[in-house]
Amino acid sequence: MASAECIHLDGSVLEGGGQLLRIAVALSALLSKPIAIDNIRSNRKPPGLKLQHAAGLQLVAEICSARLDGCATGSTSIVFHPTTKPQVSRCYTADPGTAGSITLMLQVSLPCLIFSPDSAVSPSGLILRGGTNADQAPQVDYTQHVFLPFIRRHFGVQLSLNIVKRGYYPKGGGEVHVSVPPVRGPLPAVTLIERGPVKAVFGRSYVAGLPKDLAESMRKAATSVLVESGLDAGIINIDAVREKPTNAVGSGSGIVLWAETEDGSVIAGSASGRKGTEPAQVGRDAARELVSNLAHGGCVDEYMQDQMIIFLALAHGRSRVKTGPLTLHTRTAIWVAEQFSEARFRVEESEKGAVIECEGCGYTPVD
Repeated sequence: MASAECIHLDGSVLEGGGQLLRIAVALSALLSKPIAIDNIRSNRKPPGLKLQHAAGLQLVAEICSARLDGCATGSTSIVFHPTTKPQVSRCYTADPGTAGSITLMLQVSLPCLIFSPDSAVSPSGLILRGGTNADQAPQVDYTQHVFLPFIRRHFGVQLSLNIVKRGYYPKGGGEVHVSVPPVRGPLPAVTLIERGPVKAVFGRSYVAGLPKDLAESMRKAATSVLVESGLDAGIINIDAVREKPTNAVGSGSGIVLWAETEDGSVIAGSASGRKGTEPAQVGRDAARELVSNLAHGGCVDEYMQDQMIIFLALAHGRSRVKTGPLTLHTRTAIWVAEQFSEARFRVEESEKGAVIECEGCGYTPVD
């Protein structure tokens, strides 16, 4: 593969966290553009790579046979040089050996595996180990019930995800299997401007290694907040679950809620259990986040807002998506996408939210 000019990025730009790293590395692998990133996670304490970031980098390096320098815990600079196009129809494994987020490792690797010149080839597989419901990351239930349905519905990539075992802080030990059948590309543009009324609210209030009544308390408190916000109790269905000891490593708790609308949007809210916080408060926190995400009238929530950017950038044609107030994560994702590709974004901001418009680069893989 011909050597392209190296793109240099300052990892402290805007959000200055791991998200910039993940999007940059995924686009580097897909577009065969070497990158050098300095000041990685400079806005975090401590700065630099954590084990989960290193595991994600090594995973993508394996996918595209990249030369990778600086991939060590605490490192604030890396060089990533792909030597092949992403190799699909294989099975890859990543494990940071901690409760590092499985969903963040999926974020960096998934875009690399969804394209193939021959869409008839067998799916790629990912075996990801670590934390399934970590703080400062999407919970695996969000990925399963919000993110993956969005990718399937709007981009036609028929992904599947199987939670083999849940893992909690500090040990991790969770395991998730993902199947990625590739598409030829390019991805279609997305238009999401009208959300429609809420037709159902689902949720999962869970505990592992703790009494089930804690999950019930989170469920009841969340339901109460949702009803107080004006939602009909008859459309709310939240399961309270105590994980079987064989299905989880460690102890933890939390709740993930998602609302489905008449026009096909899925909006979420979530919260994790914390020491010193009553379970009912955790339930209320998740419900209030969902209510807030519904109040702005956008077609995606604050977490999908930034996760969709790389896919809009790769799509063919003009996408338009109505969102809530633009987050710093989203501004960062847009900035990175424009450094790597011909995709161009325009944002129309208003008092309650924004409309993100993207003229995608129409990426298709080359034989």
